[in-house]
Amino acid sequence: MSKIADVRGYTASQCWRSDGWQAGAALGVDAHGRLVEPLDGAAEALGAWVLPGMPNLHSHAFQRAMAGLAERRGKSEDSFWSWRETMYAFAAAIGPDELRAIAAQVYVEMLKAGYTQVCEFHYLHHQPDGTPYAQPEAMSLALIEAAREAGIALTLLPVLYMSGGFDGRALSARQRRFGHDVDGYLRLLELLRRHEGSDMRVGIALHSLRAVPQAALREVLASEAAQNGPVHIHIAEQIGEVQDCLASRGVRPVEWLFANAEVDPRWCLVHATHLTAAEMAQLARSGAVAGLCPTTEANLGDGLFPLDEYLDASGVLGIGSDSHISISPVEELRWLEYGQRLRSGHRNIAARVPSVSVGDTLWRAALRGGAQASGLPVGALRHGARADLIVLDDSSPLLAARDRTALLDSFVFAGNAPLVRDVMCGGRWVVRDFHHHDEARIAARYRATVSALSA
Repeated sequence: MSKIADVRGYTASQCWRSDGWQAGAALGVDAHGRLVEPLDGAAEALGAWVLPGMPNLHSHAFQRAMAGLAERRGKSEDSFWSWRETMYAFAAAIGPDELRAIAAQVYVEMLKAGYTQVCEFHYLHHQPDGTPYAQPEAMSLALIEAAREAGIALTLLPVLYMSGGFDGRALSARQRRFGHDVDGYLRLLELLRRHEGSDMRVGIALHSLRAVPQAALREVLASEAAQNGPVHIHIAEQIGEVQDCLASRGVRPVEWLFANAEVDPRWCLVHATHLTAAEMAQLARSGAVAGLCPTTEANLGDGLFPLDEYLDASGVLGIGSDSHISISPVEELRWLEYGQRLRSGHRNIAARVPSVSVGDTLWRAALRGGAQASGLPVGALRHGARADLIVLDDSSPLLAARDRTALLDSFVFAGNAPLVRDVMCGGRWVVRDFHHHDEARIAARYRATVSALSA
């Protein structure tokens, strides 16, 4: 039990709990950065509106540095696949130092936007020609160091990437730095799990069904390394992927996965955009998380997830910023809803029954699914969880005259002015009055790194 001197006390006029807003809430934070019962005595007043920080369940940190560089029309009709060629060329110039500089900047931006945890889906493992670094985990360590530098909780998801397509073709020259055999991949996981702590968890990531052969997928899932922690996979993101899976395996990707793996709540199916009604229902029944990244999915022209049917089936979902064309949980949630409005011609789609708030529904769902996908005690302001919270700017005109029935709707839908004033992560204040404690140095290093990459 924490000693009295080790517990800091805080109060909030309104605090978001799992069952909604609590007025006059008191919070205690112990020396380990966990939430505990508050003690009698002096307490710092946080402000009018306090929320749990949002988990970000899907990130490719290095792609932030290429945001805006793939928006010029090519010689043929552009798609995810033409964007991928631009991404491969950019990735070839990034080593451990560059990755750390880029990731630290991305993680600072996440914190300032209200994300307090990130699942990093990491596949830049080796040197550009595929030769391992002298320290095989060097690129992964760059991400761990960047997360600790910024102060964000990290779920590191090293990616298994073995083939260039469903036909088992070898990796292309630009994909070689992604590749491992199964033994090498399991050794990487073993090395990285030595760095786990209260702020970092290691899970596994299967890049996609086209990149992981059937036998390898089964071997990894049967390994001791896969018995604990989250399991993430890209799946059914693009129609072309679905067609290729049908051509090679005779079934659709999600259908094949459920027939060949025990998909349960530890799993996160990233994107899962192109689903049949039966696949959608099976995903919802499994308790796995649908990892939705609406701004990236829109930028790449992926398509729209069947949100209304999935919510009606009690499916679990979370949000991620993926390629980081935008870093904002409210924008992800806003565009998750707006895409459905454009598809259906109706409004307030996420609210499935009368009088329910769209903002409340989406924020609650994303907290739950993001926490589940992270494998860390995040996403809720409850006893024993990490002390990860955000304090909104109650002086902002956008929140004027808002009560608890309208606050989250205004936060999500009322515009793009920054409303996250303060951020605590693991009991530590990392953002105060809109400023990260180390943002000037981290931003200067980022600018120098990106300038050198562009030279």
